[in-house]
Amino acid sequence: MSEIEPGQDPVREDPRIVLLKERIERIERTEKVRTGQRDSSADENTRLGNRVLAELVGGLAGGALVGWFLDRMIGTSPWLLLVFLFLGIIVAFRNIMRISTRRPKE
Repeated sequence: MSEIEPGQDPVREDPRIVLLKERIERIERTEKVRTGQRDSSADENTRLGNRVLAELVGGLAGGALVGWFLDRMIGTSPWLLLVFLFLGIIVAFRNIMRISTRRPKE
């Protein structure tokens, strides 16, 4: 059993430990800045934004490309291009709604 120094409350934490914890936290923050590490929640939000953008651009481009190709093959210009472009928009917004209503990880 360790002895308690005279005049020190055994329940309270040693102030030296508190100061040491503060110094360690400050050094860890400066080290993260120095090495370029970022907050993981910001990275997750960036990934989510990139995914939404990719869904929107991919839906538009994919629908337009398929419609244009089928118009060239069948000769129904510009009707299939318009139909598939609108289908691409609908699919993109459906996927964005699905992404936005997903529950966050805890």
